[in-house]
Amino acid sequence: MTPEDIFSLAGAAAGLGWALLVLGPRRFGWLNAVPLWIVPAGLSLVYALLVLSRFSGTGGGFDSLASVAVLLSDDWALLAGWVHYLAFDLFVGAVMAARMDRAGVGRVVQAPILISIFMLGPLGFLIAALTEGGLRARLIPTQTQTLALKGATHVAA
Repeated sequence: MTPEDIFSLAGAAAGLGWALLVLGPRRFGWLNAVPLWIVPAGLSLVYALLVLSRFSGTGGGFDSLASVAVLLSDDWALLAGWVHYLAFDLFVGAVMAARMDRAGVGRVVQAPILISIFMLGPLGFLIAALTEGGLRARLIPTQTQTLALKGATHVAA
């Protein structure tokens, strides 16, 4: 297989995972496992095979930006980087979707956030984390509110 063939197959697998994550029902645990575990694990296996079989002799490294540029000038190394990105972003998207589900973030709100995780990685993660955190903070009653609900007339300092 050529790097282009693997690129296409990896993209199709990730696309399936993202489609299930954004559009699929989440009430079925086995279906949730596809974008959370199955597709990322398959992509991780492809990544491992690429790294173990193609990285020796590619040149470059991780010690400077110039070294990374040399490393990624090799099509196989660039493909490995892309598959790494696809696997991790889908996994992060699935984890954040589950967290947003538990926090009560609606699916209509989640869809653009999940797309931002796919397209923008860390920025999308930050948006998801802030959305979830903001909703959780709004739903957690303060001590004063809790005591007022229980009929307390004052709060001791």
